Amino acid sequence: MPLLSRRAIRYTRAWLSGPLDMAEEETILDRAGTSVPATLVRPRGATGPLPGWIVLHGMTRPGRAHVQLVRFTHALASSGAVAIVPEVPEWRELALAPHLATATVKAGVRGLRSSGWAIDAPVGVIGFSFGAAHAIASSGDPELAGEIAGSAGFGGYCDLGSAFRFLMTGVSEQPDGGRTVAPDPYGRWIVAANYLTSVPDFADRGDVAAAVRELAEYCGDQGAPSWDPVYDPMIARLRERLVPEGRSLFDLFAYPSGSQPDLRAAAEVAEALAAAARRIEPLLDPREALARVVQPVHILHGRSDRLIPSSEATKLQQALPQTTRSHLTITRLLAHSAQSPLPSLLHAVHEVPVFARALSDLLAVP
Repeated sequence: MPLLSRRAIRYTRAWLSGPLDMAEEETILDRAGTSVPATLVRPRGATGPLPGWIVLHGMTRPGRAHVQLVRFTHALASSGAVAIVPEVPEWRELALAPHLATATVKAGVRGLRSSGWAIDAPVGVIGFSFGAAHAIASSGDPELAGEIAGSAGFGGYCDLGSAFRFLMTGVSEQPDGGRTVAPDPYGRWIVAANYLTSVPDFADRGDVAAAVRELAEYCGDQGAPSWDPVYDPMIARLRERLVPEGRSLFDLFAYPSGSQPDLRAAAEVAEALAAAARRIEPLLDPREALARVVQPVHILHGRSDRLIPSSEATKLQQALPQTTRSHLTITRLLAHSAQSPLPSLLHAVHEVPVFARALSDLLAVP
């Protein structure tokens, strides 16, 4: 295994045993005229400017307070860096709003500069889950030219159609052939909440969209895995509230643990939802924006991800220009679902060399 950088070693030590004493400062950022809160994190004993990072959370109710995001950010700062974690309130409310990524990154850059803690140099950008592809794509924005040294994405998607199909059916496009798993239902609840009534055939099914939104919000607030049987009683209550003609549609999105929907019908709904999403919010397909990225990119993804399959990471890398230096790491050390903790490195020793090499390269930017 190649020697690790000192920053990677400090990060790894902090991840395993808990970060060193961190100083956290709450601040307010101006995101294109909207005030949003953010957290600035640095080693408490730091005395001078540090390499800067912007960290974007995903589509999660806890937002920047997500336990694993906090753990990651503290470990990142332990490597000898200052990190700013802006809140994206709309993402906390489960609104699929990709255009906010670039505006948030711009606000984060200004926040790092005004804090006095970041060195006068380009910064790194890291995005998680829904924020991953859009954080990477933000570095291709002309207004950020010279501001971003490189970017990384953890657990991101690229192809809207295949990502939605996986959420609805569990069928993914792996290099060795498609495989089917039980997908994390949290993602399809969010997709349905946002776009179900934009599908012409379901324009009058606002009751179903509201039911799955309520379920997603409750799940995100409770913190138990979305596939846990603890939600079965609520699924039954929400279904009972619907008129009979709405129940069969609801059954494609929310069903008792251990059950399975009509996969053919689910695939058809996935295709209709993807078409509606592209029409309503074209930026949800990140490929055009990714084609403008010239700074180095590192993509990391969990091998057994149940929310976004690892095949999406391969597509994300392929969407980048061939001249862009990019790295892809598929590892068992990364979980995805908001409720699934990332496992300790000690629990998968055979994966440490893979993850460590990725980490060393990632922490070399900036």
